[in-house]
Amino acid sequence: MSRLNDLIDKLCPHGVEFKTLGEIIQTITPTLKIKRNEYKKTGNVPIISQEEEYISGYCNLNDKNIYKDKYVLFGDHSEHIKFVDFAFVQGADGLKIFKCDESKIITKYLYYAICNFYKRHDNYERHFKYLIELLIPVPPIEVQKEIVRILDKFADGQTGLIDLLKEELTLRKKQYEYYRDKLLTFDDVEFKKLGEIAKIKHGKDYRHLGVGEIPVYGSGGIMTYVDTFAYDKPTVLLPRKGSISNIFFVDKPFWNVDTIYYTEIDENIILPKFFYYLICKEHIEKLNTSNAARPALTREVLNKIKIPIPPLDEQERIVNILDRFDKLCNDLSEGLPAEIKFRQQQYEYYRDKLLTFNEISSK
Repeated sequence: MSRLNDLIDKLCPHGVEFKTLGEIIQTITPTLKIKRNEYKKTGNVPIISQEEEYISGYCNLNDKNIYKDKYVLFGDHSEHIKFVDFAFVQGADGLKIFKCDESKIITKYLYYAICNFYKRHDNYERHFKYLIELLIPVPPIEVQKEIVRILDKFADGQTGLIDLLKEELTLRKKQYEYYRDKLLTFDDVEFKKLGEIAKIKHGKDYRHLGVGEIPVYGSGGIMTYVDTFAYDKPTVLLPRKGSISNIFFVDKPFWNVDTIYYTEIDENIILPKFFYYLICKEHIEKLNTSNAARPALTREVLNKIKIPIPPLDEQERIVNILDRFDKLCNDLSEGLPAEIKFRQQQYEYYRDKLLTFNEISSK
């Protein structure tokens, strides 16, 4: 840190210019887009999409516009941000590719700055229009290089530790899922279709609502808070578009947008929490109905899922057992998830400190 402080004192003691991304980036137009059903498990060239995974697949094609270089990638719908320093091919639609004039701004510095300053919207629309308006500090190149060196080193150490913690958490979750699936496997009970025990309801836009304490859910989780609720009974939220593996049990008032459904559950037949555990067991992401890069689920498909209906007292017994397992694996207030979250927050705090500058006029 002393070297960085010395550089700042020497090169920009009074502050730095701030610029929008629209003033900085050079967008790249790919010549190829690979459809998801054409992804291969092996190949010479990585395929990168706007989805969360870093590399989505492989192919044996080359894009003449995307040669080996340094790029920042942005998911126009998903808002995932990636740094890439090799040749690749774009997967499907929705990926924005750009780079910089490295004599003015280092691409890796740009990546860290975007990760630090960009605030996710977590709704279904195109977000690049917000990204290009993002203001970021642009210190002298030597300062950028030192920040990148520090953050690379810090990120490498944090990534190694977080990876180990995630491996341990993955093992625990696999153990949990094994016992969950055994508890929720039935041979001698009545089965009903989902549509017979719950009504699936659409979400709505929230932007006309006031600010409050009611959470607004999208398929990515809580997006913001408003002053009005759409539903106030225990429910299971089922994703409609986007992160279709994300299922939420909610027992407090909430609002939901159109990327996620809520369910009106017949509690005379099934306990909402029992229903939640059963749906998690189903891995509904395999029911994806979309051929595009953005996965989707329909009410028609979800309503056909067959649900076992044991007696209510048996449902309650199973819920009590699974609640204890679930707390061990998933409660962010304790255990491995809390440690992972702490490490990520520690890194983000440190990154934010390094990227905080006073602003001076560019004129």
